[in-house]
Amino acid sequence: MGSTERVTVEREGHVLLVGINRAEKRNAFDLAMLEALASAYERLADDEEARVAVLYPHGDHFSAGLDLAEVGPFVAQNGPRALSGGKRYDPFGIWGEAVPKPVVMATCGISFTVTIELALACDIVVAADSVRFRQLEIGRGIVPFGGATIRGPEKLGWGNAMRFLLTAEEFGAAEALRIGLVQEVVPHGKHVSRARAIAEVIARQAPLGVRATLANARVARATGAEAAADHLVGMLPDLMASEDAAEGVRSFLERRDAVFRGR
Repeated sequence: MGSTERVTVEREGHVLLVGINRAEKRNAFDLAMLEALASAYERLADDEEARVAVLYPHGDHFSAGLDLAEVGPFVAQNGPRALSGGKRYDPFGIWGEAVPKPVVMATCGISFTVTIELALACDIVVAADSVRFRQLEIGRGIVPFGGATIRGPEKLGWGNAMRFLLTAEEFGAAEALRIGLVQEVVPHGKHVSRARAIAEVIARQAPLGVRATLANARVARATGAEAAADHLVGMLPDLMASEDAAEGVRSFLERRDAVFRGR
């Protein structure tokens, strides 16, 4: 794991640590970083030992946004779908499949544009009290193309989303917590460790159950309760017959912590 990598990836136990690593440019996303992030999400999906990821920044800021001098002309020529770099899993969950395992995000400092869109795609977000959010595309004559206009109204409510999408104004940790963009605010410097602590709790749960829960909730969000009910009925028999389900019952009867193996 070298310091010159745009995105660092390291697994500790069952937690995959994914670090945004261009601190000298306030972690502005160029094409290489976008492709590296998509590759990290592919590793999360494919690594059987990785049960959850923590997405975090190196340095004091998550990201100043996209490096538009490079990314702008690329998107104008190739369209936003090309941002996934041809990878199967799209970190934004818009231009490709969403990764099937949970991602806990830690953010701090300047957290503009692409940061908000990644946060909307993540499952749990922890923010430092230093965080500064801003979706400023309309001030540059363009529109967000990483999911803010799609997921913002859905997850945060129409008025809350329009408030920051149509004004391009900055907002901080308290407002982000109020509208539900983040789930927890901690002192600056504690955001990564707190996100890791949450991820460790998730990693101790039954992996098949975690993935099934995430998948069913996504079906409900995308297509409604009836489709989610049908999905639940279809997946439940195999889940109930799994080794992990049997271990869950044994651990309950034996009054001990379960040891899940993802089988």
